[in-house]
Amino acid sequence: MRLPAMGIALFMLAAVGAACGGDDGENVFQSGSGAANSSGSGSGGDDGGFGSSGSGASSGTGSPSGPVGSTGAGDACATQTAKAGLQPVYLAVAFDVSGSMGANDRPSHSRELKWDPVVAATKQFFADPASAGLTASLTFFPGAERRRMCSARTYSTPDVEMTPLPSDAFGAAIDDVTPATDDDWRMGTPTAFVVEGTISFIGGQRRENPGKYALVLVTDGYPQLCNDGADSIEAVVERVEGARQDNIPTYVIGVANPPDDEPGNVDNLREIAVAGGTEQAFIIETGNPDATATAFRAAIDQIRGAAVSCTIAIPAAPDGRTFDKQRVRVTYTSGAGAPKAVAYDQECASDDAWRYDNPANPTQIELCESVCNAVQSDPEASLGVDFTCDDVIQVPQ
Repeated sequence: MRLPAMGIALFMLAAVGAACGGDDGENVFQSGSGAANSSGSGSGGDDGGFGSSGSGASSGTGSPSGPVGSTGAGDACATQTAKAGLQPVYLAVAFDVSGSMGANDRPSHSRELKWDPVVAATKQFFADPASAGLTASLTFFPGAERRRMCSARTYSTPDVEMTPLPSDAFGAAIDDVTPATDDDWRMGTPTAFVVEGTISFIGGQRRENPGKYALVLVTDGYPQLCNDGADSIEAVVERVEGARQDNIPTYVIGVANPPDDEPGNVDNLREIAVAGGTEQAFIIETGNPDATATAFRAAIDQIRGAAVSCTIAIPAAPDGRTFDKQRVRVTYTSGAGAPKAVAYDQECASDDAWRYDNPANPTQIELCESVCNAVQSDPEASLGVDFTCDDVIQVPQ
């Protein structure tokens, strides 16, 4: 299966192997159009062939049922194809629309050098077919009402709700918030409050739609104009650390001032990225609009790739079968190449491997570091899961 750039719309196939009762013992791996057929076709005639596959294979929440060790009725195995997907990915984007991004009241607030190229690259990301498979929301800060600017509740409902990408809704919202004149810009940078409100929004969304969530903060500098002491870098760090502990990473894109005026405006943003579990902020230099747009797109592409989930829901067993955790093989294919088996390692001591989320009662497959990195960076990656009729791995109890 050919995938969009950065592998966001990554899918895997689950093939129930044909190894019992006289078949040749090789696992079936299918790609391309086969991924779209979730019903499959049983083989084996009267020897126990199966009908349509179990439902909910791509939900990411189903748990394999039935006693471990059962392989189904009859003496022969039939081949059955089910469709499953990586855990869905949701990006909650908080976007700085304060006057320092383009009010033109000083050289460091140049609209031509900061706002215009950043907005162009941001719109492209949201509308790019390569973003297919992602779902995103967009929250502008500061809020339109000055008196409510320093309240997390102001940002608990985004300006664009979670929407599958690509979508033109984001570009339209950015156009609507772009000031008509230099005097119409919103003032203030309530970073701690937009972070807190967005994390609250993510919490509610995740309860309704489980998946992998991340916060993306786009800003050009220090929190300011909220005078109650709660809007500081330390306050932001505290909030993103809490989110990281709740498995919500924070990515930071910092838009630097032009080099000749007020340098160092984004130095503190690195602390937020580290606290958010993403190691380094993406610092975008300004001064050359074309170079700024290019660098911003590159940062977005890296975030897009890093956001790919490396967790796969185990597909439901086909009708007449029950799941056996020791009869699973994971394969990786790049483009038209041959599938290669990925080793099983429950401890991920070798990062070129995969493991179960819970070996005692597995519901998901997790890719270890090297395989995860390969999937995130390969635009033609596909994964396969072969369910065999014989034990092929040893899972610790």
